[in-house]
Amino acid sequence: MLVGVVGAGTMGSGIAEVFAREGFPVLLTDTSPELADRGLARIRAGLDRQVSRGRVTAEAAAATLAHLAAGRVDDLADRDLVVEAVYESPAAKRAVFGQLDALCRPGTIFASNTSSLSVTEMARGLRRPVVGMHFFNPVPVMRLVEVVAGGDTPPELVQRVMELAARLGKTPVLVNEAPGFVVNRILMPMLNEAVGVLAAGTASAADIDTAMVLGVNHPMGPLALADLIGLDVCLAILEAMAADTGQDRFRPHPLLRELVEAGRLGRKSGRGFHDYT
Repeated sequence: MLVGVVGAGTMGSGIAEVFAREGFPVLLTDTSPELADRGLARIRAGLDRQVSRGRVTAEAAAATLAHLAAGRVDDLADRDLVVEAVYESPAAKRAVFGQLDALCRPGTIFASNTSSLSVTEMARGLRRPVVGMHFFNPVPVMRLVEVVAGGDTPPELVQRVMELAARLGKTPVLVNEAPGFVVNRILMPMLNEAVGVLAAGTASAADIDTAMVLGVNHPMGPLALADLIGLDVCLAILEAMAADTGQDRFRPHPLLRELVEAGRLGRKSGRGFHDYT
């Protein structure tokens, strides 16, 4: 199976890596060759770190890289599966699938790494359905994949993607389309509430995270987790869930919006609720 990935950021690069690690030839693409090359360099640097720490052999890292290439979206015409991993925007994702629909052969599987958006809406007007294939960050480490069935997604396609996720060493869960799916439907309100506790001055960011790690046995505090996910991503997910449900509990806290507008996006920008500089 020839695999294509559209979007060479953190998630897209991770998705490309896990497919290549299992021997699938992968073409990583983005809006420009430079961005695709940057994604490939990110994968190479991550593998080098794992080799230096003894977590991966040099031979295994080289084998993964041998299955990876960077290119343009126009080069994806021969792919059997294309995974979209662009920014969490309905317009951006629909534009990608519209371009792919005109480019790819009818048998090509279209999957979206969306964390909250409707795959049914993404497929509207296309010649084929879209299935959700929601990986979690960091993709090479996190075992879960939410496989999302839209209103027009054939059961046999869903089953095929479930089996494919298992071949990647992941644990797939079947999700019927709903705002936020399973994980983010539960997780994002908790992260949003932690932002509210911080804004109210109840405790510092460090103490909020310590309380949840030690008091609830979470591996990471909610504000540190939001920083890892990306505050812009959290904001986009909450906005989408609030719009889809009309429920105030999904309305993003003003402090979250303020930090995103200030460019404090979490780990990827060096600052979020915590300082990573």
